[in-house]
Amino acid sequence: MAGVNAQVETVIDLDAIAHNVRVLRKHAGDAALMVVVKADGYNHGAVEVARAALAAGACELGVTTIPEALELRAAGIDAPILCWLNTLDADYRAAVEADIEVGVSSLAQLRALEAGARAAGRTAILTLKVDTGLNRNGIAAAEYPAVLAAVRELADAGVVRLRAIFSHLSHADEPDHPATDRQRGRFLDAIAEAKEHGLEPELVHIANSAATLTRPDLHFDLVRPGIAVYGLTPIPELGDFGLRPAMTLQAEVVLVKRVAAGEGVSYGHRWTAPRDTTVALVPAGYADGVFRSLSGRFDVWLGGARHRSVGRVCMDQFVVDLGDNPAGVQVGDTAVLFGGAEGVPRAQEWAELLDTINYEIACLPHGRVARRYTGGAR
Repeated sequence: MAGVNAQVETVIDLDAIAHNVRVLRKHAGDAALMVVVKADGYNHGAVEVARAALAAGACELGVTTIPEALELRAAGIDAPILCWLNTLDADYRAAVEADIEVGVSSLAQLRALEAGARAAGRTAILTLKVDTGLNRNGIAAAEYPAVLAAVRELADAGVVRLRAIFSHLSHADEPDHPATDRQRGRFLDAIAEAKEHGLEPELVHIANSAATLTRPDLHFDLVRPGIAVYGLTPIPELGDFGLRPAMTLQAEVVLVKRVAAGEGVSYGHRWTAPRDTTVALVPAGYADGVFRSLSGRFDVWLGGARHRSVGRVCMDQFVVDLGDNPAGVQVGDTAVLFGGAEGVPRAQEWAELLDTINYEIACLPHGRVARRYTGGAR
């Protein structure tokens, strides 16, 4: 949601997106770069991120669903787009008509794409997603021969064009895990089996962000990073790889007041002022993605320093302890909850507090949170 003069907003740095794409291109070597912009660009804005990424050297885009792909086409983006998770009643005809590459994970999905191609009177761009061990989405080994036989028939009839075969990794964030090597072997076997059916894919790809950064043996023809594009490391214990976080979550202070020693703050008085102090009220809460379970556990950057939140996080506000307020924080100042600038809290800190991954933190801001862009060719 775009907005101006918002009390709480995410600021998306498109120059950081471009920087991260350039970092990933260096790691990718000779492999092409597909940037994944599913889930509205990991909550950064799919269209704006796609434009910035393509301008910085990405060649293709990846999304989850046909509607996500069609949104990019409606915005005038004509780069190749792959989508790979659709129900059987999805609008495959619209995908074919918009030159969307469709990944299928079963014979039933292939037949649905076939119907869409025949209805459109055009050749569908097909990618096969094979299951090499994640055991989630992807063609099961038992069904794979039947899928290949059907693809051979449909390709001969001009109904589909097989562009790629791809898979997804289960342990890429553990670069030396033996499961990754097993998946690589199964992936190569799946490609060989396709060739036995006379099917020669134009591209094969399996590398996500972590594999792009740490496993050059998995780069193949193309890599498809997601989280790293947004400046968040897929393997925190190995550092940030020179990536720059693109999202800053911030809010405008709406009240500054004194609280006397011994007075409680917010619901349930879970925090009592140990001394006379100053607090700032920040208009962001769990309706905006600031989890109540973070109450009293996270810092914000305000007045040039970190300050701890105190008391319960409420639906639309939380309180920060400023102590003697040496920086003179006042109404209208900006409190940064997380971001990428020097000194400010990082999304990874929230991930560790919530026992989750930084991917989820980027997806948290929602509801009344506006989105604003900086940088890029705007």
